[in-house]
Amino acid sequence: MVCLPRLARAGQQRWAFAHRGRLYATVSNPQTVIEKIVQKYAVDLPEGTKVRAGDYVMIKPEHVMTHDNTGPVISKFLSLSCSKLDNPRQPVFTLDHDVQNQSATNQAKYKKIEAFAKEHNVDFYPAGRGIGHQIVVEEGYAWPGKMVVASDSHSNHYGGVGCLGTAIVRTDAAGIWATGKFWWQIPRVVSVSLDGKLSPGVTGKDVIVALAGLFNKDEVLNAAIEFTGSGVDHLSIDERLTIANMTTEWGAVAGVFPVDEKLQAWYEAMFKKAELRRFLGKPSSSSMAPIPIPSDPSHSTPPHPRLNPSRLQDALATRPTADPGAQYAARLSLDLSTLVPHVSGPNSVKVATALPKLLDPPIAINKAYLVSCTNSRASDIAAAADVLRGKKVAPGVEFYIAAASSRVQEDAEASGDWQALVDAGARTLPAGCGPCIGLGVGLLEKGEVGISATNRNYKGRMGHPEAIAYLASPAVVAASAAKGVICGPDSLDLNALPQYDQPKFSIVEEDAAPAKAVEVDEASLEPLLDGFPAFFEGPLLFAPQDNLTTDGMYPGKYTYQDDITPERQAEVVMENYDPSFAATARSLRAPSPTDPSSSTQPGAILLSGYNFGTGSSREQAATAIKNAGIPLVICGSFGDIFKRNSINNGLILIESPALIKDMTERFGKDGVRGQGGKNGELTVVPEGWRIRVDTRRGGVTVSMGDEGEKTYPAAKVGRSVQELWVNGGLEGFIRASL
Repeated sequence: MVCLPRLARAGQQRWAFAHRGRLYATVSNPQTVIEKIVQKYAVDLPEGTKVRAGDYVMIKPEHVMTHDNTGPVISKFLSLSCSKLDNPRQPVFTLDHDVQNQSATNQAKYKKIEAFAKEHNVDFYPAGRGIGHQIVVEEGYAWPGKMVVASDSHSNHYGGVGCLGTAIVRTDAAGIWATGKFWWQIPRVVSVSLDGKLSPGVTGKDVIVALAGLFNKDEVLNAAIEFTGSGVDHLSIDERLTIANMTTEWGAVAGVFPVDEKLQAWYEAMFKKAELRRFLGKPSSSSMAPIPIPSDPSHSTPPHPRLNPSRLQDALATRPTADPGAQYAARLSLDLSTLVPHVSGPNSVKVATALPKLLDPPIAINKAYLVSCTNSRASDIAAAADVLRGKKVAPGVEFYIAAASSRVQEDAEASGDWQALVDAGARTLPAGCGPCIGLGVGLLEKGEVGISATNRNYKGRMGHPEAIAYLASPAVVAASAAKGVICGPDSLDLNALPQYDQPKFSIVEEDAAPAKAVEVDEASLEPLLDGFPAFFEGPLLFAPQDNLTTDGMYPGKYTYQDDITPERQAEVVMENYDPSFAATARSLRAPSPTDPSSSTQPGAILLSGYNFGTGSSREQAATAIKNAGIPLVICGSFGDIFKRNSINNGLILIESPALIKDMTERFGKDGVRGQGGKNGELTVVPEGWRIRVDTRRGGVTVSMGDEGEKTYPAAKVGRSVQELWVNGGLEGFIRASL
């Protein structure tokens, strides 16, 4: 269980809970890069305080980006009875997810968002301008040494340019609009050393696909990653962006590369492009973002508000570097010189296979994709064009392409690479998310196999739940599209690749002591706020899976139906994971308590494995579970964004690894994690079993019918979580605190 900070209290009360446990690091503690960036953006700190991993802090980020989900954020903001933004320069709106949808409903939503932006003077980028994360980087909102957040799980992307980017959820975004701040627990920090140099034909995409496959035991789960090592110097900035982007799939909440000379040169080249556009007087396609002023050889013109040499020099002069002796939760390393092209899947980023091992027998494909914020920049399009120039997409294969932004497409068209792909038979889509999020045309149908340069291949993510999806680099995707099977480009000499069975890697982790049950006397009981139950009790449902994704909990096709009711959410909960789950939960649903003074909150309690709620930032994954009559979830661990969504919406989360271990050994297939039930069940409901969670003492007691009962250790439910719960979530708490 996590403890949340007090969000809106005056004076000493704000940090009252600090006396019961360390909140801040001591002044003498050396800091990591992550901690130093957070230090700059943390507010209300006592004089001389240094923050470190584990601290709860209030953050005032440089910017907050929202995309198609801006509509619901507007609704939340207005529901807080707010009439103006705390700082109109802080938010950025980008419409990118459902850009193919020309329905009257979607267009009305887009117009509403644009009207709100104009009313409040917010930078706004319309549908067609590109994917939000790409815009945030190429328009200079994400910047070296800064902290930028977004209501999207791939905010890690900004780490490619040395910016601490992390995801928030919709309610957090509304809170930032209203107050300029949000709460954050600084995550544990993991150092990842990339050593050596990649061989020809091996790319940054192969690096992150291999990392996610090699270190697939939650080594970086909910951690912030700092990339170091000699290999970083040899990675292009586009490759760094790809790697940082997919640290989300690896399980991390941030992934930051160093600010170095290569990054400096990249920005200087960007400035030259921007100046050329200004000289040509070509306006931005954004209706609200600053329009370039044509250069005048005789008179000076104002610089770009963000992309300018002065700002870059300041970032270089103040670049954060780790202090000697800075503490890391773990140190991982990968020797890039031993890496070959890798493919992720099928249907999991935790499965990575060297490309040569997938060539025989050949794996036929139906669709290929070069889309998304991960690998649709100009260099990616060029790599695909080099493979397909003068060739054709194989008969029976559909190859879809979409640039990461309109700027990217302009560059690709100017180089001839875009046309080369079109001539080969690629089908073009507008700059936006499209198939990557499972929206629009070109989705995988039942039984089809696809290969994509995107970031996720979860079951049902890019189409039908019974389709199969692989991930690979743009060159491998293009080559596969040309031959109709997963393969590398003709230029790839397999014999010249490093001859290793697997890449060389290593890990040094911190010691972790097993949880032990602790007796709690009456004086140590957690005080309860009025209205918060002393116990949660009910029958249990066990989903014996690790890494159960938010796509599995709440399918993407419902995510942008803003008018969906709580009742309908309950009907589709877990649909992509277990189609029968909603009916099972409904059969166990408890009636509302008849006694309002009862100290027990009834309701079925959901159990699952580790990293529960990994994936996208959709809040509905949490609200759908809550609306299904499940007030509390117990897991080995939780995805960080899902944790925020749940607590912010009043869904209680408890971590109890010992309980999950016993449940897995008893009900899991072969007694191991992540394999489903022993009889093939996706959801196990032990007959006659019940669970009782003691919120004051922290114990979890399982009653096993005639077998008796057993109590497992778990954290108490702290005051700040209680405050959110009794106020109906963070939104109600903020409203009550304003």
